[in-house]
Amino acid sequence: MHLLIEIAGGVALLLWGVRMVRTGITRAFGSAIRRGIAAATRNRLTSFLTGFTVTGFLQSSTATALIVGSFGGRKMIAVPAGLAIMLGADVGSTVVVQVLAFDVSWISPLFLFVGVTAFLTSDDSRRRAMARVLIGLGLMLLAIKMVMLASVPLREGPTLSVLLAPMVDEPILAILLGAGLAWLAHSSLTVIVLVMTLVSLHVVEVQLAMALVLGANIGSSITPVAMNWRADPSARRIPVGNLMMRTAGVALVFWMVPWIVPYLRDISDDPARLIANFHTGFNLAVALLFLPFVGLVAALVTRMLPDSPAAEDEKAPRHLEESALDSPGVALSSAARETLRIGDTVESMLERTMEVFKSGRSDLIKEIERDDDVVDVLHEAVKLYLTRLSRQELDPQESRRVVEILTFNTNLEHIGDIIDKNLLELAAKKIKDGARFSDAGMTELQAMHGEVVANLKLALSVFMSGDALLARRLMEQKVHIRELEQKFAEAHYARMRDGTPESLGSSSLHLDVLRDLKRINSHITSVAYPILESTGQIAESRLIDA
Repeated sequence: MHLLIEIAGGVALLLWGVRMVRTGITRAFGSAIRRGIAAATRNRLTSFLTGFTVTGFLQSSTATALIVGSFGGRKMIAVPAGLAIMLGADVGSTVVVQVLAFDVSWISPLFLFVGVTAFLTSDDSRRRAMARVLIGLGLMLLAIKMVMLASVPLREGPTLSVLLAPMVDEPILAILLGAGLAWLAHSSLTVIVLVMTLVSLHVVEVQLAMALVLGANIGSSITPVAMNWRADPSARRIPVGNLMMRTAGVALVFWMVPWIVPYLRDISDDPARLIANFHTGFNLAVALLFLPFVGLVAALVTRMLPDSPAAEDEKAPRHLEESALDSPGVALSSAARETLRIGDTVESMLERTMEVFKSGRSDLIKEIERDDDVVDVLHEAVKLYLTRLSRQELDPQESRRVVEILTFNTNLEHIGDIIDKNLLELAAKKIKDGARFSDAGMTELQAMHGEVVANLKLALSVFMSGDALLARRLMEQKVHIRELEQKFAEAHYARMRDGTPESLGSSSLHLDVLRDLKRINSHITSVAYPILESTGQIAESRLIDA
């Protein structure tokens, strides 16, 4: 039992080290990686080389598959190009396996010392991310040494041999075991390094180890398929195509394992190196076999997963990518784009609200109410997405942006509620009672409404640009709208004193609409506060000193 706990602890540490390397690279170079993948569509060879390079750094074909799948879902990359990238990614994921086949555990303390020192002494987010990579590499090497030391007694005892004996003659069972372990760990690298360790200690036979490696290659391609299972068919095609190519490669190779072993021994007699060479050779062979035929594979998966004939769900988020959560800069951009979409929906609601007061169309009320339901769902989705992002370690600037997006997102949702629960109820009451605004009163309401709509458009620009001059202009509009409401209210009271019939009959409606438009404008201008505070353009208090 103690032995199993030590091995499990080493494997867990190895998993954590792999994750730290991946998250460190994505935080430091996430945006550049995504731009590189998006641009790598000129031909199959450039796509293959891009996948190889990106995954050589990330050391996770799963992470690459999730990024490429999200691009495929948004039609930013063609399926054949995406499949070529994945073939390169599968080969790129073997780079670190080749490095770890050497005995480099001696460098682990150096990586850990340099990484921890750099992490604790730097405030720069990119330097801290690279320090994270060094710490991850140090932990990986330390974990391998732990597993090797813990596994030594297994070589002398019969327990593991008895457990693995049935798989020696049943390679399919070994492949299924390797696939299951890689799927559970979300990492083929961890499983393959563990297999290399066990085979180097002669705990596992070479042929059984090769079957486990084949299974791990399948398991790592199952993970992105499972994670995209509920996504749009276009987002699933590339991961499914990659799984098909790897499974076909395993089906072609597994029965040839006994004939492959002698050739691999001619290259190196070291068992760990033999397994590393087999892993690399397998992925190279799959790439050479399928790279000329990615168009055919793309046609097959497109036929298997046709575009959904159903209309697009307006309530479904379009920009909140799960694969971007490891890269805070990209995730914040995704959340901002979704918030901008909410803003566009609220703007459309606000513009049509005045049309309801003018025309009395009750069907338009139903349309605007449905749009408010969309705003509520998207507001919740953005909030949960940013909550998940904020659980990670963010630098001060990223943390501020999270708060800015959450605040503006909440204010947009409040505007939608004011439109739905206040303005539309007032419009419905006007229609029901047959009330009319005076010509002058209607002109005033339209003028104030137009100003508020213009301010919302300006607020969306301020939100995306962070421009201090635009923010100041928007803040000045808050005072202007307050003065406008007071001016129009006084004009309305004057018409009542003059005995204007329409003003007398619609007084409460008219004043409530003015008040709600002012409330909406207050929520709109809130986006300017953090920008003006950061530049020292906001006074702490409006109170005059005693």
